[in-house]
Amino acid sequence: MLHRALSHPEELGVYVRIMFFDFSSAFNTIQPTILKYKLTEMGVDPACVSWIADYLTGRPQFVRLGNCVSGTLMSSTGALQGTVLAPFLFTLYTSDFRYSTEPCHRQKYSDDTAIVACIRNGQEAEYRDLIRALSDWSHKNCPHFNTSKTKEMVIDPVDPNPLFSQ
Repeated sequence: MLHRALSHPEELGVYVRIMFFDFSSAFNTIQPTILKYKLTEMGVDPACVSWIADYLTGRPQFVRLGNCVSGTLMSSTGALQGTVLAPFLFTLYTSDFRYSTEPCHRQKYSDDTAIVACIRNGQEAEYRDLIRALSDWSHKNCPHFNTSKTKEMVIDPVDPNPLFSQ
C-alpha cells in the first residue's frame, strides 16, 4: 500500500487518498448461508462447506462467572473471536469484493480494508464510486462499517496545509 501511495508524489496535480475501513465486530457478522453460497461458487468441496456451516451454526454459548452460570444461547451467525478460523473465514467471506485499476484499488488484510487512490487533476469519481460499491457490498453481505473508526488520509506533498479527515 505504501509503495502505491508514495509512487507519484512529485507529479504536479497528483495526490493520494486512502480510506481505512473498520468493520464492526467483523468475525461475528459472518452469515453462514451467504458463506456457504460463496464457498460453493468458489468450488470448495461440499463436505468442507457442510463442515464449515456446522462449525458456524448451532453452537451453545454461555457465560460463567465464579459459581454463576448464565442461560445457554444457540449461536447462528459469526465465527468465534480468537479462533484460528475466524480471520480465514472472514477473508473468504469478503473475497468476492475485488477491485484494482492503476489509479484505484482495494487493499485487504483479514478484517481490515483500505481503498487507495492516486488522484490526478482532481478526478475523484472512481475513488468515490469504489467507496460506494464497498458500502453497497457491505449492506448486502452484513458486515457493517464502524464509522467512528473509519478514517481517511490525504497525501499531497504540494499542498502546504495537509488535509486529514474522518
